[in-house]
Amino acid sequence: MTPQELDEVRCRLEDFAADVFEPFARADQRRWGGVYLRGLLLDGQRKSVEPMAARLGEDGNRQALAHFITTSPWDPAHVRARLAWKMAAAIKPIVLVIDDTGFLKDGDASACVSRQYTGTAGKVTNCQAGVSLHLASDTASAAIDWRLFLPKSWDPASPQADPAKVARRQRCGIPPDVGHVEKWQLALDMIDETRSWGVDVPLAVADGGYGDTAAFRLGLQTRGLHYVVGSSTTLTAHPHDATPHTPPHGGRGRRPQPAYPEAAKSVKELVIAAGKQAARPVQWREGSRRGTGRSGVKRMYSRFVALRIRPAGREIRKAVDGPELPERWLLAEWPATEPEPVQFWLSNLPDDTPLTTLVRLAKLRWRIEHDYREMKQALGLAHFEGRTFNGWHHHVTLVSAAHAFCTLQRLAQTPKETASA
Repeated sequence: MTPQELDEVRCRLEDFAADVFEPFARADQRRWGGVYLRGLLLDGQRKSVEPMAARLGEDGNRQALAHFITTSPWDPAHVRARLAWKMAAAIKPIVLVIDDTGFLKDGDASACVSRQYTGTAGKVTNCQAGVSLHLASDTASAAIDWRLFLPKSWDPASPQADPAKVARRQRCGIPPDVGHVEKWQLALDMIDETRSWGVDVPLAVADGGYGDTAAFRLGLQTRGLHYVVGSSTTLTAHPHDATPHTPPHGGRGRRPQPAYPEAAKSVKELVIAAGKQAARPVQWREGSRRGTGRSGVKRMYSRFVALRIRPAGREIRKAVDGPELPERWLLAEWPATEPEPVQFWLSNLPDDTPLTTLVRLAKLRWRIEHDYREMKQALGLAHFEGRTFNGWHHHVTLVSAAHAFCTLQRLAQTPKETASA
């Protein structure tokens, strides 16, 4: 966004900032919140404090901006709650989308940095990992909550604690009560927080990094949420018509318990057994590339198999009353050009859910990738150079605010303009 373009929306930006920063206790915090937000929206390759200050003219007080983002004691949850209310009203979300992204680092001084896998680099590398929760509809999305993942090496209570990293906790401002929590549990915590704000969306979407964890799926279930989550090929299940049987009692020892007579199979095996002929063509949205159809853009299209199955596993068995495992949807994408299915999802949506609905919801996770791309490429999501725990949370919250403002501007355009954005 150029300075001239920004001047044209300056009044709207000031109104937006006054609303989301209203919880700030002091006028100087509200002022520097607005300035930082403006710095994120200005053109420029780097969105850390020093280059933003250089672009902000008379408001470019580097020391004040650094203090505001790194050490000022404001609670980002208050800003996130106001963002959630504002964006829920604008987007009318149909799903919560959960994912995580990496923040690559050269050194080891930043809070929670460690060698760990991140999809950002596609490998194990030195980085921070942030888990985020987004509101999403078919046409728009917004990040409304964040957690910085603390690896076991930073947790003094963990057997895998690294003394050097534990010693840096105080310098990084990591609260004493913050320990290692699995990413799926951070996601559930954010869902609980979002609901405490009065934003209650009844369906969650996540990739296989979350969907493979039975405890995560059970956590969604106990919260009364439907889900469509990714699955790896190795997750096991029984066919929907499998029935537990009780083996005959030999007269000695404990009576045998009902069990499924055949071992559970991988979801990949179950789909292959159904056969490629079970796949049905589905179009789920318009893409961004030009097409030859009536709409002028290429539609996203593939073939899908949907089966009713009974996911297996110790945690699932412990969570149900009786021997029969609950039925779930297994959705698999099996393109006509591929010899095997290429992607899998599990869902607890009702058994009469249409295939097109399952596919549309499973594929809606693309919105979070779109959000990450915009926030990283245009708004400096990964440009924070501070080392503190609170500073990281402050920065990602303000980047989310800048992204939300851009989303609101797009939604205010005509449908034709919005479709081409």
